[in-house]
Amino acid sequence: MKLTKLLPLAALTAAFVIPDEQVMNQVAIETHETSSTISHKVPSKEQVHNCLEDVFSKGLRASKNTFDQALDQASEAGDKIAGKFGDAVANTKSWLESASTTSHGHHGHHGKPNQTVYQLIAESKYTTKLTKLINEYPDLVKALNGSAANYTVFAPTDHAFDKIPEHAPKPSKEDLKKVLEYHLSAEFYPAGRVLVTHTIPTLLEGEDIGFEPQRLSTNIGLRGLTVNFYSRIIAIDIFGTNGVIHGVDSILIPPPTTVDIITLLPGEFSTLELGLTKTGLLPILNDTSNHIGGTVFAPSNFAFLKLGPRINAFLFSSYGQKYLKALLAYHVVANQTLYSDAFYKAEGVDQSGIPKGLFHVDLPTLLEDKSLSIDIGRYGRLISIKINGFADVTIEDGIAKDGVVQVVSSVLIPPKSVGGVLQQWQGEELSEEELRERLEPFVGQDEL
Repeated sequence: MKLTKLLPLAALTAAFVIPDEQVMNQVAIETHETSSTISHKVPSKEQVHNCLEDVFSKGLRASKNTFDQALDQASEAGDKIAGKFGDAVANTKSWLESASTTSHGHHGHHGKPNQTVYQLIAESKYTTKLTKLINEYPDLVKALNGSAANYTVFAPTDHAFDKIPEHAPKPSKEDLKKVLEYHLSAEFYPAGRVLVTHTIPTLLEGEDIGFEPQRLSTNIGLRGLTVNFYSRIIAIDIFGTNGVIHGVDSILIPPPTTVDIITLLPGEFSTLELGLTKTGLLPILNDTSNHIGGTVFAPSNFAFLKLGPRINAFLFSSYGQKYLKALLAYHVVANQTLYSDAFYKAEGVDQSGIPKGLFHVDLPTLLEDKSLSIDIGRYGRLISIKINGFADVTIEDGIAKDGVVQVVSSVLIPPKSVGGVLQQWQGEELSEEELRERLEPFVGQDEL
């Protein structure tokens, strides 16, 4: 098998999770769709529920015992998804509120499995190329045949591999193994759990997040249920004795750095990129030697527009540049990576999940003694993240190699002290003078 046919990427421009730059440079990327913004990805809750109920019931009937039986009907299910979602009105906050009653304990539909997840993949006519690739790594074969964990495998079909152009360069064996590990989780995620989960840990260790599991994101959008926005799940719940397999139509590529996400999506972040460049913060963010993971609350272009032309003109002037630097530093958290349903802390390194219900945490920013107050409400798939009691995260979990990007629709303004009491900005109109007053104590901090 030619290794030049191993790493495709579909729909780069529609993906919030963009492939790792090192891998991307080795592979010719095939783009299948375009999108002017990443914020138009999710249909209404009712449309999602009706479509998933219909398509997943077909998937369950198809996924009786083997991978082949599931994928034989994937094309039909995919056509139905495309038809229904194509007419949906996108709304990034209309997440499916709860699908906890869907596909928990599906073993009864399939009978008791008698093959490992590796055996199911190896014997399927749809995953011959994936099998050949896995066979290059005896430790992966041993793991997927063993009982050390109840694995979840997002298995690319042969068609996913066929998307690689003939002239694509040969990736290194090390990079190929990282790609494979990014398709595997040591935790058990049947379809029902995938539906109510925003991020999933994989076997790929994130060097820049304290060697904790690099995560995948799951999304419900115009193309149905996807992983990392671009890889569509086309078959669900193929159970083995040691885990479960879901078929996907595109290979999952490890994500890039936070800076790459910002710079490669100018339709959302061109103003933020300009500000980070003018203030010298861009190379600081890009230097992973001085932090272990991190969270960037990234204001969209629209968020800056809401400040008004006068404040923007001031911030991006030569005189206002030092104020802009302090303002942007208030959006950056080092050494603490806060996903919508997981939390990595560099001190120690502590990995913990975000519990269902309400969760509160204060995250220290690059501004001295100034933290962001974060409140997360998590109910099934519906997740709300509020900052300082006012600003909402509008697009969650931009998975990055060195942390996570959470998109906010309002620029975050530091609080001011009135009579010894901190008063948070709640979105009220600010004058240039008021903004300067709030930022003045932080102008010129050496550590920024």
